[in-house]
Amino acid sequence: MTATLAALLDTQDAQAAAIGAPGREWLSFGLLRALSAQVAADLRSFGISASDRVAIVLPNGPEMAAAFVTIAQAATTAPLNPAYQLAEYQFYLEDLKAKALVVASGHDGPAVEAAQALGMAILRLESQPDQPAGSFRLIGQPASTPAPADLPGPEAVALILHTSGTTSRPKIVPLLQSNLVASAGNIAASLALTPADRCLNVMPLFHIHGLIAAVTSSLAAGASVFCAPGFDALKFFGWIREACPTWYTAVPTMHQAILSRAARNGDVIAAHPLRFLRSSSASLPAQVMRELARTFNAPVIEAYGMTEATHQMASNPLPPRAQKPGSVGIAAGPKLRIAHEVENRLIDGTGEVVISGPNVTPGYESNPEANEKNFFQADGLRWFRTGDQGALDDEGYLHLTGRLKEIINRGGEKISPLEVDGVLLDHPAVQQVVAFAMPHPKLGEEVAAAVVLREGQTATEREIRDFCASQMADFKVPRRVIILDEIPKGATGKLQRIGLAEKLGLGTPA
Repeated sequence: MTATLAALLDTQDAQAAAIGAPGREWLSFGLLRALSAQVAADLRSFGISASDRVAIVLPNGPEMAAAFVTIAQAATTAPLNPAYQLAEYQFYLEDLKAKALVVASGHDGPAVEAAQALGMAILRLESQPDQPAGSFRLIGQPASTPAPADLPGPEAVALILHTSGTTSRPKIVPLLQSNLVASAGNIAASLALTPADRCLNVMPLFHIHGLIAAVTSSLAAGASVFCAPGFDALKFFGWIREACPTWYTAVPTMHQAILSRAARNGDVIAAHPLRFLRSSSASLPAQVMRELARTFNAPVIEAYGMTEATHQMASNPLPPRAQKPGSVGIAAGPKLRIAHEVENRLIDGTGEVVISGPNVTPGYESNPEANEKNFFQADGLRWFRTGDQGALDDEGYLHLTGRLKEIINRGGEKISPLEVDGVLLDHPAVQQVVAFAMPHPKLGEEVAAAVVLREGQTATEREIRDFCASQMADFKVPRRVIILDEIPKGATGKLQRIGLAEKLGLGTPA
């Protein structure tokens, strides 16, 4: 089969439901294919060719899902966060060299201002709430000469995303048509998706997790995806009741917010049983995994993904194989090994996690230095360095110890923030935690932690530190524990360790 998104969707049952949303009729695969053909024709009439880049700035929902899926069959998509400010849009749109910007009809925000300053075409997405979910038309200025009607092949770039840079400039990650098809197939296979499955998507659709794990893998399996307008713990169980999903995928902070409202929604959980729950994009604490499994009476599939792998690299398997709390599972698509953290060779034991496979990006765009640093040849394969530290157990399950950049270096003693998280979460009053490095004048770095307490529970910084001291070596015990109502999160809902010390006023050495 040709490894393109168009070929993938061409084989699905035309009458089957594809994309849904709250209060809307379902868009069938037949209508999705017709929409794809219309979008391709419209893009060509606007002068957008198969190799041109189209930035998409839309709110979460079925139109965003349908816009990504249809435009990616005809050109290169570049979804961007709708919450960006003008300076961010100016940087990303220029860096992407996008030819056009897709925004909602009537939208007049900073993305439009940035695109106009760059001389980009502005394409307006018009949708009607009485039409099936995801239906839309693109309105734009016809080009004096339409673009050729060719469609992208397997080696064409389908999706471009930026890595979330911490201190350095974000890197451009191009993902090919063949990368998307491989990854969607890997996810569908690891979750045993069939046309009977339905995913409730609450993930942002400018992020690889929502785009590939929720939307593309579902459509690849002939299954359906119900697109919520973003994550809202207050509405989540109402969406479960309406959508009747067989699964949902989310980041750990979302799962924890869902758990906080689960007790009062036991009737919904009982009436709409899930086949499984999936977690990815950040480490799922073992305590949360067990609580989710108990609450929903369903297996919790923790997966391991990143942008450069078109999302999924490893996944806990479905029953009857074990889901191991604290592990991100077994290789689920690409080959997965451990490499020396400095030398370009594969090793046994603990080291840097590396992957190789058809879902892996061919390399960062216009960044030979980053490609030299992150890719190497060994055992006849090209390996990508993930930047994560971990080890494989005897059964092939991967256990991560943290991001190499996030490992806390306390005067030469290396501390895994994930290990500190795990101990803190065993404290009965602690609901949520993120351990991180804070500067220290002599040691370089010291351990700190931000925590959110359970509703109705109390604990002091001293009590939490004393609890840690009873569970772990003194050098690992957080020297500061900051108790917060809410821990600052990134745009995709992930807790971010790097930069947290500065955000919480701990950034300057004493």
